[in-house]
Amino acid sequence: MKQILYKLFEHQYLGREEAREILQNIALGKYNDAQVASLITVFLMRNISVEELCGFRDALQEMRTQVDLSEFEPIDIVGTGGDGKNTFNISTSACFTVAGAGYPVVKHGNYGSTSISGASNVMEQHGVKFTTDNDKLRRSMDECQIAYLHAPLFNPAMKAVAPVRKALAVRTFFNMLGPLVNPVIPKYQLLGVYNLPLLRLYSYTFQESKNQFAVVHSLDGYDEISLTSEFKVATNGNEKIYTPESLGFSRYKEEDLDGGNTPEDAARIFDNVMNNKATAAQKNVVIANAGFAIQIIEPGKPLEECIAIARESLESGKARNVLKKFLEING
Repeated sequence: MKQILYKLFEHQYLGREEAREILQNIALGKYNDAQVASLITVFLMRNISVEELCGFRDALQEMRTQVDLSEFEPIDIVGTGGDGKNTFNISTSACFTVAGAGYPVVKHGNYGSTSISGASNVMEQHGVKFTTDNDKLRRSMDECQIAYLHAPLFNPAMKAVAPVRKALAVRTFFNMLGPLVNPVIPKYQLLGVYNLPLLRLYSYTFQESKNQFAVVHSLDGYDEISLTSEFKVATNGNEKIYTPESLGFSRYKEEDLDGGNTPEDAARIFDNVMNNKATAAQKNVVIANAGFAIQIIEPGKPLEECIAIARESLESGKARNVLKKFLEING
Protein backbone atom coordinates (compact mmCIF):
# COMPACT_ATOMS: atom_id res chain seq x y z
CA MET A 1 0.00 0.00 0.00
CA LYS A 2 2.88 2.39 0.69
CA GLN A 3 3.94 2.31 -2.98
CA ILE A 4 0.35 2.82 -4.12
CA LEU A 5 -0.07 5.84 -1.85
CA TYR A 6 3.19 7.40 -3.05
CA LYS A 7 2.03 6.92 -6.63
CA LEU A 8 -1.28 8.61 -5.90
CA PHE A 9 0.33 11.42 -3.92
CA GLU A 10 2.42 12.15 -7.04
CA HIS A 11 -0.85 12.74 -8.95
CA GLN A 12 -0.64 9.53 -10.94
CA TYR A 13 -3.70 7.45 -11.78
CA LEU A 14 -4.42 3.78 -11.24
CA GLY A 15 -5.06 1.39 -14.11
CA ARG A 16 -8.29 -0.60 -14.17
CA GLU A 17 -6.64 -3.86 -13.10
CA GLU A 18 -4.60 -2.11 -10.40
CA ALA A 19 -7.74 -0.54 -8.95
CA ARG A 20 -9.51 -3.91 -9.01
CA GLU A 21 -6.69 -5.56 -7.07
CA ILE A 22 -6.54 -2.78 -4.46
CA LEU A 23 -10.23 -3.07 -3.68
CA GLN A 24 -9.99 -6.83 -3.43
CA ASN A 25 -7.17 -6.41 -0.90
CA ILE A 26 -9.29 -3.95 1.11
CA ALA A 27 -12.06 -6.55 1.28
CA LEU A 28 -9.55 -9.16 2.42
CA GLY A 29 -8.37 -6.88 5.25
CA LYS A 30 -4.82 -6.54 3.92
CA TYR A 31 -4.66 -2.81 4.70
CA ASN A 32 -5.16 -1.11 8.06
CA ASP A 33 -7.71 1.64 8.69
CA ALA A 34 -5.15 4.43 8.42
CA GLN A 35 -4.03 3.20 5.01
CA VAL A 36 -7.62 2.89 3.78
CA ALA A 37 -8.42 6.38 5.08
CA SER A 38 -5.38 7.75 3.23
CA LEU A 39 -6.48 6.07 0.03
CA ILE A 40 -9.99 7.47 0.40
CA THR A 41 -8.59 10.96 1.01
CA VAL A 42 -6.77 10.96 -2.33
CA PHE A 43 -10.09 10.78 -4.15
CA LEU A 44 -11.41 13.73 -2.16
CA MET A 45 -8.53 15.81 -3.53
CA ARG A 46 -8.94 14.87 -7.20
CA ASN A 47 -11.54 13.35 -9.48
CA ILE A 48 -11.65 9.60 -9.94
CA SER A 49 -11.00 8.37 -13.49
CA VAL A 50 -13.26 6.11 -15.54
CA GLU A 51 -10.58 3.38 -15.43
CA GLU A 52 -10.29 3.62 -11.63
CA LEU A 53 -14.05 3.59 -11.13
CA CYS A 54 -14.49 0.62 -13.47
CA GLY A 55 -11.67 -1.28 -11.74
CA PHE A 56 -13.18 -0.73 -8.29
CA ARG A 57 -16.59 -1.75 -9.66
CA ASP A 58 -15.14 -4.90 -11.26
CA ALA A 59 -13.74 -5.98 -7.89
CA LEU A 60 -17.02 -5.48 -6.06
CA GLN A 61 -19.02 -7.29 -8.72
CA GLU A 62 -16.62 -10.24 -8.72
CA MET A 63 -16.80 -10.57 -4.93
CA ARG A 64 -20.50 -9.89 -4.52
CA THR A 65 -22.90 -12.35 -2.95
CA GLN A 66 -24.87 -13.75 -5.85
CA VAL A 67 -28.59 -13.11 -6.11
CA ASP A 68 -30.55 -13.76 -9.28
CA LEU A 69 -33.63 -11.64 -9.83
CA SER A 70 -32.85 -10.83 -13.46
CA GLU A 71 -36.09 -12.31 -14.79
CA PHE A 72 -37.98 -9.42 -13.20
CA GLU A 73 -36.01 -6.85 -15.25
CA PRO A 74 -36.04 -4.43 -12.31
CA ILE A 75 -35.04 -0.81 -11.85
CA ASP A 76 -32.96 0.70 -9.05
CA ILE A 77 -33.29 4.33 -8.00
CA VAL A 78 -30.34 5.56 -6.00
CA GLY A 79 -28.25 8.62 -5.24
CA THR A 80 -24.53 8.72 -4.61
CA GLY A 81 -25.03 10.66 -1.39
CA GLY A 82 -22.36 13.14 -0.42
CA ASP A 83 -24.26 16.25 -1.51
CA GLY A 84 -24.35 17.58 2.05
CA LYS A 85 -28.06 18.43 1.79
CA ASN A 86 -29.45 15.98 4.40
CA THR A 87 -32.63 15.37 2.44
CA PHE A 88 -35.28 12.89 3.51
CA ASN A 89 -35.26 9.47 1.83
CA ILE A 90 -36.35 10.62 -1.63
CA SER A 91 -34.93 7.70 -3.63
CA THR A 92 -36.41 5.09 -1.29
CA SER A 93 -39.80 6.80 -1.43
CA ALA A 94 -39.58 6.90 -5.23
CA CYS A 95 -38.79 3.18 -5.31
CA PHE A 96 -42.01 2.29 -3.49
CA THR A 97 -43.92 4.71 -5.70
CA VAL A 98 -42.61 3.01 -8.85
CA ALA A 99 -43.38 -0.43 -7.39
CA GLY A 100 -46.87 0.82 -6.55
CA ALA A 101 -47.29 1.67 -10.23
CA GLY A 102 -46.57 -1.98 -11.08
CA TYR A 103 -42.91 -1.84 -12.11
CA PRO A 104 -40.37 -4.24 -10.51
CA VAL A 105 -37.78 -2.54 -8.27
CA VAL A 106 -34.63 -3.91 -6.62
CA LYS A 107 -33.38 -1.23 -4.26
CA HIS A 108 -29.70 -1.44 -3.27
CA GLY A 109 -28.90 0.71 -0.23
CA ASN A 110 -26.86 1.29 2.87
CA TYR A 111 -26.77 3.24 6.11
CA GLY A 112 -26.23 6.98 5.79
CA SER A 113 -22.57 7.95 6.00
CA THR A 114 -22.92 11.65 5.13
CA SER A 115 -26.58 12.15 6.05
CA ILE A 116 -28.83 11.33 8.99
CA SER A 117 -30.69 8.52 7.28
CA GLY A 118 -29.71 6.26 4.41
CA ALA A 119 -32.09 3.75 2.86
CA SER A 120 -31.03 1.04 5.32
CA ASN A 121 -31.70 3.35 8.27
CA VAL A 122 -35.28 3.97 7.22
CA MET A 123 -35.81 0.28 6.47
CA GLU A 124 -34.53 -0.66 9.93
CA GLN A 125 -36.81 1.94 11.50
CA HIS A 126 -39.66 -0.06 9.98
CA GLY A 127 -38.43 -3.38 11.32
CA VAL A 128 -37.06 -4.74 8.05
CA LYS A 129 -34.73 -7.71 8.47
CA PHE A 130 -31.99 -7.61 5.86
CA THR A 131 -31.37 -10.87 4.04
CA THR A 132 -29.44 -12.58 1.24
CA ASP A 133 -32.01 -15.38 1.00
CA ASN A 134 -32.90 -15.73 -2.69
CA ASP A 135 -36.27 -17.32 -1.94
CA LYS A 136 -37.32 -14.52 0.38
CA LEU A 137 -36.15 -11.83 -2.03
CA ARG A 138 -37.98 -13.53 -4.88
CA ARG A 139 -41.14 -13.77 -2.79
CA SER A 140 -40.89 -10.05 -2.10
CA MET A 141 -40.65 -9.39 -5.84
CA ASP A 142 -43.52 -11.74 -6.66
CA GLU A 143 -45.90 -10.36 -4.05
CA CYS A 144 -45.14 -6.63 -3.96
CA GLN A 145 -42.79 -5.84 -6.89
CA ILE A 146 -39.89 -4.68 -4.70
CA ALA A 147 -36.92 -6.22 -2.89
CA TYR A 148 -34.31 -4.51 -0.72
CA LEU A 149 -30.61 -5.40 -0.78
CA HIS A 150 -28.54 -4.10 2.14
CA ALA A 151 -25.16 -3.38 0.52
CA PRO A 152 -22.80 -4.70 3.26
CA LEU A 153 -24.43 -8.14 3.11
CA PHE A 154 -23.71 -8.42 -0.59
CA ASN A 155 -20.41 -6.54 -0.86
CA PRO A 156 -17.71 -7.55 1.63
CA ALA A 157 -15.53 -4.57 0.75
CA MET A 158 -18.37 -2.21 1.70
CA LYS A 159 -18.60 -3.91 5.08
CA ALA A 160 -14.82 -3.79 5.56
CA VAL A 161 -14.64 -0.01 5.10
CA ALA A 162 -17.86 0.91 6.91
CA PRO A 163 -16.10 1.96 10.17
CA VAL A 164 -13.61 4.14 8.27
CA ARG A 165 -16.37 5.80 6.22
CA LYS A 166 -18.40 6.47 9.33
CA ALA A 167 -15.39 7.92 11.17
CA LEU A 168 -14.46 10.19 8.25
CA ALA A 169 -18.10 11.30 7.77
CA VAL A 170 -17.31 12.76 4.34
CA ARG A 171 -18.20 11.50 0.90
CA THR A 172 -15.82 8.92 -0.53
CA PHE A 173 -15.42 6.97 -3.74
CA PHE A 174 -17.53 4.29 -2.07
CA ASN A 175 -20.45 6.71 -2.42
CA MET A 176 -19.69 6.60 -6.14
CA LEU A 177 -19.41 2.82 -6.22
CA GLY A 178 -22.62 1.95 -4.42
CA PRO A 179 -24.91 2.75 -7.35
CA LEU A 180 -22.76 0.68 -9.72
CA VAL A 181 -22.69 -2.56 -7.75
CA ASN A 182 -26.28 -3.58 -7.16
CA PRO A 183 -25.76 -7.37 -7.02
CA VAL A 184 -28.70 -7.96 -9.35
CA ILE A 185 -27.13 -5.69 -12.01
CA PRO A 186 -30.57 -4.26 -12.78
CA LYS A 187 -31.67 -3.66 -16.35
CA TYR A 188 -32.78 -0.12 -15.58
CA GLN A 189 -31.28 2.52 -13.31
CA LEU A 190 -31.98 6.08 -12.22
CA LEU A 191 -28.87 7.49 -10.57
CA GLY A 192 -28.51 10.85 -8.85
CA VAL A 193 -25.09 12.52 -8.56
CA TYR A 194 -23.87 15.60 -6.67
CA ASN A 195 -21.96 17.39 -9.46
CA LEU A 196 -21.68 17.61 -13.24
CA PRO A 197 -18.26 15.93 -13.59
CA LEU A 198 -19.76 12.87 -11.88
CA LEU A 199 -22.75 12.97 -14.22
CA ARG A 200 -20.38 12.69 -17.16
CA LEU A 201 -18.25 10.06 -15.43
CA TYR A 202 -21.24 7.80 -14.78
CA SER A 203 -22.60 8.38 -18.26
CA TYR A 204 -19.31 7.13 -19.73
CA THR A 205 -19.26 4.19 -17.31
CA PHE A 206 -22.85 3.17 -18.05
CA GLN A 207 -22.19 3.27 -21.79
CA GLU A 208 -20.21 0.04 -21.32
CA SER A 209 -23.42 -1.81 -20.51
CA LYS A 210 -26.54 -2.31 -22.59
CA ASN A 211 -28.75 -1.30 -19.69
CA GLN A 212 -31.11 1.65 -19.87
CA PHE A 213 -30.23 4.49 -17.50
CA ALA A 214 -30.65 8.11 -16.56
CA VAL A 215 -28.13 10.07 -14.51
CA VAL A 216 -29.59 13.17 -12.85
CA HIS A 217 -28.12 16.20 -11.10
CA SER A 218 -29.84 19.29 -9.77
CA LEU A 219 -27.68 22.26 -10.67
CA ASP A 220 -27.73 23.64 -7.12
CA GLY A 221 -25.93 20.55 -5.86
CA TYR A 222 -28.48 17.82 -5.12
CA ASP A 223 -27.86 14.19 -6.05
CA GLU A 224 -31.48 13.80 -7.18
CA ILE A 225 -34.22 15.78 -8.86
CA SER A 226 -34.87 18.24 -6.04
CA LEU A 227 -37.21 20.74 -7.77
CA THR A 228 -35.18 23.46 -6.06
CA SER A 229 -33.43 24.46 -9.32
CA GLU A 230 -32.89 23.45 -12.92
CA PHE A 231 -31.62 19.90 -13.27
CA LYS A 232 -29.76 17.94 -15.92
CA VAL A 233 -30.68 14.43 -17.05
CA ALA A 234 -28.27 12.30 -19.09
CA THR A 235 -29.61 9.14 -20.74
CA ASN A 236 -28.27 6.73 -23.36
CA GLY A 237 -26.88 9.25 -25.83
CA ASN A 238 -28.84 12.31 -24.72
CA GLU A 239 -28.54 15.19 -22.22
CA LYS A 240 -31.22 17.73 -21.37
CA ILE A 241 -31.79 20.46 -18.78
CA TYR A 242 -35.26 20.77 -17.26
CA THR A 243 -36.88 23.33 -14.98
CA PRO A 244 -39.43 22.33 -12.34
CA GLU A 245 -41.95 24.66 -13.95
CA SER A 246 -41.61 23.02 -17.38
CA LEU A 247 -42.92 19.79 -15.84
CA GLY A 248 -45.80 21.41 -14.00
CA PHE A 249 -44.12 21.59 -10.59
CA SER A 250 -43.49 24.50 -8.26
CA ARG A 251 -39.94 25.42 -7.30
CA TYR A 252 -39.13 24.62 -3.67
CA LYS A 253 -36.59 25.71 -1.05
CA GLU A 254 -33.80 23.65 0.46
CA GLU A 255 -35.48 23.52 3.87
CA ASP A 256 -38.58 21.97 2.29
CA LEU A 257 -36.64 18.73 1.70
CA ASP A 258 -34.82 18.48 5.02
CA GLY A 259 -34.62 14.98 6.49
CA GLY A 260 -34.60 16.02 10.14
CA ASN A 261 -32.10 15.41 12.91
CA THR A 262 -32.57 11.70 13.62
CA PRO A 263 -33.39 8.50 11.72
CA GLU A 264 -36.76 8.63 13.47
CA ASP A 265 -37.43 12.03 11.89
CA ALA A 266 -36.56 10.67 8.45
CA ALA A 267 -38.76 7.61 8.96
CA ARG A 268 -41.67 9.84 9.93
CA ILE A 269 -41.31 11.91 6.75
CA PHE A 270 -41.07 8.71 4.70
CA ASP A 271 -44.32 7.46 6.29
CA ASN A 272 -46.03 10.78 5.58
CA VAL A 273 -45.04 10.50 1.93
CA MET A 274 -46.24 6.91 1.65
CA ASN A 275 -49.53 7.80 3.38
CA ASN A 276 -50.04 10.81 1.08
CA LYS A 277 -49.86 13.14 4.10
CA ALA A 278 -46.59 14.85 3.20
CA THR A 279 -46.09 18.47 2.23
CA ALA A 280 -46.48 19.39 -1.43
CA ALA A 281 -42.69 19.73 -1.74
CA GLN A 282 -42.00 16.30 -0.23
CA LYS A 283 -44.66 14.60 -2.33
CA ASN A 284 -43.81 16.27 -5.62
CA VAL A 285 -40.07 15.67 -5.44
CA VAL A 286 -40.77 11.94 -4.98
CA ILE A 287 -43.24 11.98 -7.87
CA ALA A 288 -40.71 13.75 -10.13
CA ASN A 289 -37.99 11.17 -9.45
CA ALA A 290 -40.44 8.27 -9.82
CA GLY A 291 -41.76 9.73 -13.07
CA PHE A 292 -38.30 9.87 -14.64
CA ALA A 293 -37.65 6.31 -13.43
CA ILE A 294 -40.83 5.09 -15.11
CA GLN A 295 -39.81 6.71 -18.39
CA ILE A 296 -36.53 4.78 -18.34
CA ILE A 297 -38.62 1.58 -18.34
CA GLU A 298 -41.25 3.00 -20.72
CA PRO A 299 -39.28 5.24 -23.12
CA GLY A 300 -42.23 5.40 -25.51
CA LYS A 301 -44.40 7.15 -22.93
CA PRO A 302 -44.27 10.96 -22.71
CA LEU A 303 -42.65 12.22 -19.54
CA GLU A 304 -45.88 13.94 -18.48
CA GLU A 305 -47.69 10.59 -18.62
CA CYS A 306 -44.96 8.89 -16.57
CA ILE A 307 -45.22 11.62 -13.93
CA ALA A 308 -49.00 11.17 -13.88
CA ILE A 309 -48.56 7.40 -13.35
CA ALA A 310 -46.24 8.10 -10.41
CA ARG A 311 -48.68 10.61 -8.92
CA GLU A 312 -51.55 8.15 -9.18
CA SER A 313 -49.49 5.45 -7.43
CA LEU A 314 -48.78 7.73 -4.49
CA GLU A 315 -52.12 9.50 -4.18
CA SER A 316 -54.31 6.42 -4.72
CA GLY A 317 -52.62 4.43 -1.93
CA LYS A 318 -50.98 1.88 -4.23
CA ALA A 319 -47.50 2.82 -3.00
CA ARG A 320 -48.68 2.60 0.61
CA ASN A 321 -50.15 -0.86 -0.01
CA VAL A 322 -46.87 -2.03 -1.53
CA LEU A 323 -45.00 -0.81 1.56
CA LYS A 324 -47.46 -2.57 3.86
CA LYS A 325 -47.04 -5.87 2.03
CA PHE A 326 -43.27 -5.41 1.83
CA LEU A 327 -43.06 -4.97 5.61
CA GLU A 328 -45.16 -8.08 6.18
CA ILE A 329 -42.78 -10.16 4.07
CA ASN A 330 -39.51 -8.61 5.22
CA GLY A 331 -40.21 -7.81 8.87
